[in-house]
Amino acid sequence: MMNQYETVFIVTPVLSDDQVKETVKKFKKILTDGGAKILVEEDWGLRKLAYPIKHKTTGFYNLIEFDAEGALIEKLETEFRRDEKIIRFLTFKMDKYAVQYSDKKKKLKKENSN
Repeated sequence: MMNQYETVFIVTPVLSDDQVKETVKKFKKILTDGGAKILVEEDWGLRKLAYPIKHKTTGFYNLIEFDAEGALIEKLETEFRRDEKIIRFLTFKMDKYAVQYSDKKKKLKKENSN
């Protein structure tokens, strides 16, 4: 059964823009190869961390919202742990209220862009 998930991950700030894009592309490919459908992708850019992580005070934040089977999440998170470019990540299953909020947010963004 497909569920809707959201993952936010922080890429180390020592990389170039191209390297960050390649890293994001890698994780999108893991999702799509696993049968996931990517719904939303947001690049939040370089941001200050709330506290230092691995002696870093900033990081490139990225969000991906997707539909996928539950088994794919374990594979995705294993890849996050293995990749030394990722300094933090969080993936969660969206409940019906989070899905409604996300849909409302997408609708507003679409209306504002027109």
